[in-house]
Amino acid sequence: MKAESGAFRAECDALHALLAPLTDADWQRPTQFKGWTINDVIAHLHAGNHSADLSLNDAAAHARMKQEWKRTAEAQNLTNLQMTHRWMDGLNGRALLAEWHAASHRLADDFAVADPRKRVPWAGREMSARSSISARLMETWAHGQEIYDLLSVRRSSTDDIRNIATLGINTFGWTFTNRGTKPPLQRPRVSLLAPSGTTWTWEAEPPAGGSVDLIEGSAVEFCQVVTQVRNIADTELRVAGNTAKLWMSLAQCFAGPPRDPPPPGTRFTQRV
Repeated sequence: MKAESGAFRAECDALHALLAPLTDADWQRPTQFKGWTINDVIAHLHAGNHSADLSLNDAAAHARMKQEWKRTAEAQNLTNLQMTHRWMDGLNGRALLAEWHAASHRLADDFAVADPRKRVPWAGREMSARSSISARLMETWAHGQEIYDLLSVRRSSTDDIRNIATLGINTFGWTFTNRGTKPPLQRPRVSLLAPSGTTWTWEAEPPAGGSVDLIEGSAVEFCQVVTQVRNIADTELRVAGNTAKLWMSLAQCFAGPPRDPPPPGTRFTQRV
């Protein structure tokens, strides 16, 4: 899985380069995502990477951590973010940045040599090791966006985001079953313009006597929608057909309980 692990490492390196020059005060600036500070975002990513490492290398320890986390959170009425900072035990700012970055490289190294078909536990279900490292790339890219937005930086994505787009395609059915509803019978056809200028297409068989729904446009914007860092209304994606419109209004490529996309106009790159 050198390609997927390399993509994850590269995304972490790009985010590290963005964060390295920040002052201590910058780390406490709130983003547009739930008011989380930059410090909150990196703490969340670091805890997620640690959990992924345990799920790959020590499933029993991963289960114990989840159980203890849940037990403490319920007993003390703590949010997941509060539990994250409790686990950090005071690690923050530049020290957190250094530890997160070093740990991300170790995680990339571990997944690079892992069996891509190995089943690993995650959020109450199992996934392949390949999907797990792709999910770490997705979450780093998605949560990184709120930092890019806050710092008024327009990020430069590479074709590595195909991993995120593929995750978005593969979770078409999950978006609906996670909400307790039956997925539509037919996934829309998706045609995206990659950062390199290449066109990526995920075909779909048209229903008998009908036409298939369509989503086309920027691969970056598609990834932004399925990771819920942008509302579909704030993109230039072309969405044709009822199923396509419904999917893009609810799309969720990450695990956990159902989440609604941000309201239109609330997530954007801020002006200096």
